[in-house]
Amino acid sequence: MKTGPHPLRGYFYIASAALLWGVSATLGRAAFTGRLLHGGASLSAIDPLILSQSRATLSLAVLLPVLLVRRGASALRVPGRDLVRFFLLGVLGVAASNYLYYLAIQRTNVATAIILQYTAPVWVLLYTVARGAQRPSVRRSGAVCLAVAGCALAVGFVGSGGFRMDAVGVTAALLAAFSFAFYNVSGHSVLARYDRWKVLLWVLVGTSSFWIFVNPPWKIISAHYGRQSWGFMLVFSLVSVLGPFSCYFAGLQHLEPTRAIVVSCLEPVFSIVIAALVLGELLRPMQTVGIVLVLVAIVLIQLPERTNRGEELVVEPIE
Repeated sequence: MKTGPHPLRGYFYIASAALLWGVSATLGRAAFTGRLLHGGASLSAIDPLILSQSRATLSLAVLLPVLLVRRGASALRVPGRDLVRFFLLGVLGVAASNYLYYLAIQRTNVATAIILQYTAPVWVLLYTVARGAQRPSVRRSGAVCLAVAGCALAVGFVGSGGFRMDAVGVTAALLAAFSFAFYNVSGHSVLARYDRWKVLLWVLVGTSSFWIFVNPPWKIISAHYGRQSWGFMLVFSLVSVLGPFSCYFAGLQHLEPTRAIVVSCLEPVFSIVIAALVLGELLRPMQTVGIVLVLVAIVLIQLPERTNRGEELVVEPIE
């Protein structure tokens, strides 16, 4: 039996997901710069498509047998209409956002990809306001703007590499933002009716099935990845997909989408701080200012609205 929403739990779960994504970002940088393996050895380059595909497929390979043993196949069944919704969430949300984000990094740079992807809070706010799911307020709008600005400063958008214009890369980053916004809003609606593990399972089934058609197994085999690369992809899938998405979906059960996605802006903050501590990367003053802005935004977004006290957000599913 489902319990009512607990905002503090929601913030904890979303922050935990952001932390794991920050760890995975640092893990990826360490691996591909040769600083993850002993002796200075580096992993073979992994194509963005294969990296996105392996994250979902290996996570499913771990999660499915665990749920089958603990709950049985009958407990994991869902009606056909909701199954279609889960597949859409997996393909248009998880698969699209992952691949498009990596493609944007490949075609532009990390700063450009992250700041464009993290315009997602703006799109979530505009959507929920347009659907009448929540009222626009100065505090909520200000928190969203502060979160986006904080991410821009935190990733070095000002005073370093800056914005790199590439039509394909910029388009991919913006589409990644729409996908991120989509699975926040759509995920919130299905999680109001289903357990997060069931949702995560079927979302991963949808994502993995999609990638099999896009990139058949024999193409992955022909890449001839070694044991170290497969070992990295397994660990990376657990840290970047299975762990954080289970936390994120748990958070969406307790928070409405705008608050959840603003708290998710902790991801680049954690990534930068962890990289500074573990890899010795320099933390510049403007990045510190960006981190502070994100934290202020999170505090603002969780404060209750005086005029709307007692109201509950009801987000209709995206058709």
